[in-house]
Amino acid sequence: MNDSAPRFPLTRREFLRNSAGGLGLLAFSSFVPAFLTRATAAQVPGAERDRSILVLVQLAGGNDGLNTVVPFTNDQYYKLRPKLAIPAKEVIRLDDATGLHPSMGEMSELWKEGQLSIVQNVGYPNPNRSHFRSTEIWETATDSDETGSSGWIGRYLDAECAGSPQNKTGPDAIHIGDEMPQSCQAEIPHNIFGMPARGGMRKSSDGVISLLEGTNSIGENDGNASYLQHTLMDALVTERRVNDILEKYKPMAQYDKNGLAQSLKRVAALIAAGMETRVYFVRQSGYDTHSGQANKHSRLLSELSSSLATFQKDLKKHGLQDQVLTMTFSEFGRRPNENASAGTDHGTAAPLFVMGNRVQNTLVGQAPDLSVKKNQDLTYSTDFRQVYSTVLKKWMQADPSKVISHPFTPLNFV
Repeated sequence: MNDSAPRFPLTRREFLRNSAGGLGLLAFSSFVPAFLTRATAAQVPGAERDRSILVLVQLAGGNDGLNTVVPFTNDQYYKLRPKLAIPAKEVIRLDDATGLHPSMGEMSELWKEGQLSIVQNVGYPNPNRSHFRSTEIWETATDSDETGSSGWIGRYLDAECAGSPQNKTGPDAIHIGDEMPQSCQAEIPHNIFGMPARGGMRKSSDGVISLLEGTNSIGENDGNASYLQHTLMDALVTERRVNDILEKYKPMAQYDKNGLAQSLKRVAALIAAGMETRVYFVRQSGYDTHSGQANKHSRLLSELSSSLATFQKDLKKHGLQDQVLTMTFSEFGRRPNENASAGTDHGTAAPLFVMGNRVQNTLVGQAPDLSVKKNQDLTYSTDFRQVYSTVLKKWMQADPSKVISHPFTPLNFV
C-alpha cells in the first residue's frame, strides 16, 4: 500500500477530518461546513457491532419444496412424481419420514449440528402464482388482495432505525444485486446500499463524484440540495469503505465461484469488519424449473447447500456465529405433481430454512398433506408472516405489530 497517495475517506467522520486537513477534497469544500455542522450536532453514535444481524437469501423463481425436503416414506409423493421423485435410497434422511435432496449434504450436517431449522409448508391464504405478484406479497408481507407500498424490512427500519440518515455511520441494509429488493422499500429515507456480487464499483463512484460536483453550485441553505449532497456523500464514503473492506478481507473458509457463494463472501467480509448494518439481502436465481428439472434443481440446491455451509463456517471462524441469523425464502413452491416436460409448475407452499448458531428445534411446523389430485396445490400450514414475526420479535428484538399488520404467535425455531 502506498501511504503517500491521497486516499478517499471511508467514513463520514474521516471525511470531516480529512476535509479540515485539506487532503484532496477541496472540490467539495462549498458544502463541507454545513455537513460538518450537521454531523457534529448529531453526535454520530459509535458502531453497535454486537447487535443481531439478519441475512435474507431469496431463492428466486419458486423453489420446489417437495424435492428439497423430501417425504420419502409417503407413497403419494412417488405417485405424483413417477419420474422426478427422489428415490428413497438416495435421500439424506433427517428422521423416519423426512429427508433432504441428495445434493444437500453440507446443509444436512448443519441440521445434525443444530445450526439449521426447517420450517415446513410455508405459504399464505389465497395464493397467487405469478412470480411478480407473489414475490411482491412475500416482500411486502401483505395479504394477497392488498398492494403494499413498503417492504417488511423497510417498515422494520422505519420503526427501529428512525432518524435522519446523518445519524448513521453505515448503511441500515445492504443488498447484493442490481436492484434494491422491495423488502427494503420504506416510508422514510434510510441508507440502503447495493453492490454487485462480483467486481468493484468504480464506475458508480465516478458517477456519484460528478453529481457531487454538480451540487457545488447550489447554495448550502437549499434544503433539497443539502440533503442531496449528504446522500451522495453517504453513498460515496460507503462505497469506498466497502471496497476497502472487500479488498482486505481474508475469508477463513473456501467459497465456491458461483454467484451466491461470492455474495455471501461479501456479506461475511462486511460483518467481520464491524459494519453497523443490521440486514443483508442476497439472491440465488434459477428456481423456475418448468422443464428438465432434475439436474438443474440438483445444481441449485448443491450451490445453496455449499454456500450456506461455507458462510456459516466462515462466520464461526471469525467468532461471529452467535450474531448472525440467515433465512431463505422463495415466492412459492411447485405443484405436487410433475408435468409432461419433466418439470414442475408454479405452486403454493414450500419449506424455508433458518440457519444460525442459536436456532432451536430443527424441524418446525406440519409437513404438507399430499392427498391432492392432479394440478391441485398444497395447502399451507404456516403463514410466512408468522416466520417474519418470529424473526422480528425473537431475533431482531423488534415489535412485529409495527411491521406486520396481523398478529401471529411466534414459532420456536429461534
